[in-house]
Amino acid sequence: MNEEVIFGIGGMGFVLVILTLITIIAVVVISQALKTARVKTVSMAEIARDEAYRKLAEEAVSVQRKMAEDQQKMLNVLAEMKERINAMERMLREID
Repeated sequence: MNEEVIFGIGGMGFVLVILTLITIIAVVVISQALKTARVKTVSMAEIARDEAYRKLAEEAVSVQRKMAEDQQKMLNVLAEMKERINAMERMLREID
């Protein structure tokens, strides 16, 4: 009977050790899976944010080009107006 009790206690101890190891492994696997999912979510959000910034930068460059073109057009129109005003001043001087 003494051996049966020892083997019984040993068997229960073995089962408890195995269950403890399985529990520890399960906890580690689940926590790592959750961390991986969290990192994926964060990285996807960062990618979306970076894409939005890139699009905003492209729009800003486009607007800056348009403004530069418009400024050049305005300079051309002003130069033309200056020429006309100078021509009118010459005509008025000739008349006087």
